[in-house]
Amino acid sequence: MKLITKIFFCTLLLSNAMLFSQDNEEEAEEPTFRKKSKFQTGFYVGSLFANKYSASTYNGYGFDREGNRNTFINSYMHQKIVNEYGGGYGQYDYIADAIGVDQRQWTFNESDMPFNMRYVPAIIVGFNFKAPINGSSAFIFNVNAAKLGVEGNFTITKTGPTNPNPAANNNILNFPIKGSEQRLLFEMGFQKLLGEEEGKLNFFIEAGFVGTLAKYDRNMIYINNLQIDLTYYVNQAIYPAPVPGRKPVGFGVGAFAGLGANVNINPKFTLQLLYTPSYEKINIGTNPTLKLQNAIGLRVYYNLVAVKEKAETSKID
Repeated sequence: MKLITKIFFCTLLLSNAMLFSQDNEEEAEEPTFRKKSKFQTGFYVGSLFANKYSASTYNGYGFDREGNRNTFINSYMHQKIVNEYGGGYGQYDYIADAIGVDQRQWTFNESDMPFNMRYVPAIIVGFNFKAPINGSSAFIFNVNAAKLGVEGNFTITKTGPTNPNPAANNNILNFPIKGSEQRLLFEMGFQKLLGEEEGKLNFFIEAGFVGTLAKYDRNMIYINNLQIDLTYYVNQAIYPAPVPGRKPVGFGVGAFAGLGANVNINPKFTLQLLYTPSYEKINIGTNPTLKLQNAIGLRVYYNLVAVKEKAETSKID
């Protein structure tokens, strides 16, 4: 991404320098003609609405060396809540302090594991490139990136003495679990302007293939003021349980489409408002499969403009 950024900004600086130099020259007597380059660079920013199917990767079970989901006993949450922070191995019970009960006056079992795991809308940004074929058609190549947040809930049940007033009893406590995931999308496809070629305003459609590189980033649970990092176990060499694992990383191939409005602001800049549905395979977790993702965003193309001057007519002596 750093290399792409440097190339993009160097291209902009070089193009602006050339255009500034030409603007300072004396105007020719004959009119000039401007012609769009065959290559356009652009920037994209939008909102990504991810399908919740792969959000279960962050449900606190974790994965073993072979990439299989852990059992409840070997899960990251059982190890952290019950064994490490909950008084296991004869240690102090920090969970009891966090929920305001006496030592070991609570339970956590498999029925308390996280539920309703989902992604929250995320910002997606990237560099987009376009190679026109003619006035209405072009090949496109996009590199977009996003960091997604994941949210869900889990429970802990208090087992201490109950209040004589049943209305005051609230033994099942809910707490949040959160995660984050990095995605890098590579899109290659075809774009078609609809209606009059090179108009001020056109609608357009596009379609192609998408490759999605996804990486499990972080997983945290929050028990009131107690914050527990579940990803401590990832890439650790020695600890009692569960079995050491690696952060899941995977690459999947799918397809994307797009439709929107194309606005030619001036010879240098083109603005596109677009909606992009895609079938992507988020290749982390268990049983990855193609699922629908959605994004809406704004794309700005910078048109490299070549200026050609019409030759002056010969003077007659």
